[in-house]
Amino acid sequence: MNGNDGKHENNGENTSPASHDAHPILPPRGDYQTLLSFQKAEVVYDITFRFAHKFLDRGDRTIDQMIQSARSGKKNILEGSKAALTSKETEIKLTNVARASLEELLDDYKDFLRARDLAIWDKNSREAQYVRKLGRKTPQTYEDYREFVETRPPEVVANIALCLINQTNYLIDRQLRRLEQDFLKEGGLRERMTRARLQARDRQRC
Repeated sequence: MNGNDGKHENNGENTSPASHDAHPILPPRGDYQTLLSFQKAEVVYDITFRFAHKFLDRGDRTIDQMIQSARSGKKNILEGSKAALTSKETEIKLTNVARASLEELLDDYKDFLRARDLAIWDKNSREAQYVRKLGRKTPQTYEDYREFVETRPPEVVANIALCLINQTNYLIDRQLRRLEQDFLKEGGLRERMTRARLQARDRQRC
């Protein structure tokens, strides 16, 4: 994923300044597993899968809807990162899909709490601050939250999920701003190919 799989390391052979353009056609692909947004989205999926099957009635259509939204959030971050190699536009589009899916999931958790007259934690509450503190740990995995998910009542688990989704959406928003700035600065694949052709033509003239 990161472009360094051990097969293309620089061993000093067949390299020259011309072989490493300032604007490569295919930029290095990021490793989605190192993205904190992906790690948190994966935790959200793991929590949601357990929450939906444990606390929602069998046959409730919301089970599939919540799990699918959580899965879409995680998978579209992954697919967007993979698409980055050839299409910045596709990466932005898929990352936006991830953001929208998690927003839908956020609303499902709020519906669960509101319909049952259960409290939604204030963002400055002691409980929410504790979850935010837990969320600063890196890397993020489900194991950081397993005890709470498996031993606490649905009100607590739903609020933990809300906190994590908000954290994930914040990270995705930052990620999207960076992607959009990069696209405006570097362009997409077509623009990079044009620059590469012009650079090659200039080198041939020298």
